[in-house]
Amino acid sequence: MKKQMVEFGGQPVGIVVPENGRLRFVAVKFHVHALDGGLYATMDELRAAIRDHLSRWSGDDQGRVAAAG
Repeated sequence: MKKQMVEFGGQPVGIVVPENGRLRFVAVKFHVHALDGGLYATMDELRAAIRDHLSRWSGDDQGRVAAAG
């Protein structure tokens, strides 16, 4: 696997870079910066972490987060 862009809710939020069989997340948007540098086993695990993080980040974004899946 090569570097891959990560989209959430239709917006690019970062990239993943393969590292020792895992995926290192590099955030490019402020609202996911707390996840920057995290290692994930799969893209699904990363998307779940983003969804969980955003659900706590701002109550105003609850509908958008739910819609993004």
